[in-house]
Amino acid sequence: MSATEWRKKCEAEWSLQGAPMPDGLDWKSIYEAKPLGRNLLRNPAPHGLTKDTPPPEPELPEVPTNGPPRFQPDGDFTGWTTSTEILPYDTSGIPEGAVTCALGQYSWFSMEQVLDLKAEGLWEKLLDEFQPEIVIQDWYEETQLHVSIYELYVKLLGADKSTVISEHTVTPTEDLSTYSHTWKEVSHVFSSYGPGVRYVSFLHRLKNKFMGEFFPTLFTGSSVIVKPIKTSS
Repeated sequence: MSATEWRKKCEAEWSLQGAPMPDGLDWKSIYEAKPLGRNLLRNPAPHGLTKDTPPPEPELPEVPTNGPPRFQPDGDFTGWTTSTEILPYDTSGIPEGAVTCALGQYSWFSMEQVLDLKAEGLWEKLLDEFQPEIVIQDWYEETQLHVSIYELYVKLLGADKSTVISEHTVTPTEDLSTYSHTWKEVSHVFSSYGPGVRYVSFLHRLKNKFMGEFFPTLFTGSSVIVKPIKTSS
């Protein structure tokens, strides 16, 4: 197929009529990269779980192991940049002079990916003029671990990776009065974000607790999908 035929194939299959489709691009490589409609995140479910099945109930031993302390969950985090923040003990609810046998210690486990949209097959004129929707989705485990167990920070970045063109933050609080233990969805659609977007930074943090045993907060189904939908101006 000629370059023109590959360009027309991309335009037809992705319903990009009216989008800028400049000559001179390697349309065969763009078509094979399939940058539109697929999840650009690598390894979206490091715990091997799916949102279509309820989160597993924790299996507690009859006798607590009591250490050593753990602050990072099990999983294959290939493709993610990870870090751990161990939080100080919270003694705010303990009366002065009271004796405590044990306190739970919390930690944040952070996972980030920075996506290069051009390397994924998208082209500058499409991002700058057509501005296709960029759809974010994530699922985290609802638990009674703490009132704050999940945070999401997504940024659309310029070519220098430091200029923030648009961003979305989610910091929910949990209802500790009921126990449902389901997956909770977090989603957002970026549209009309303006020209210059070249990277997407996707970072979420999940809170874990150690108190004799390790109690993680799990996640699954993270996704960043660029859809062939022109956003309104």
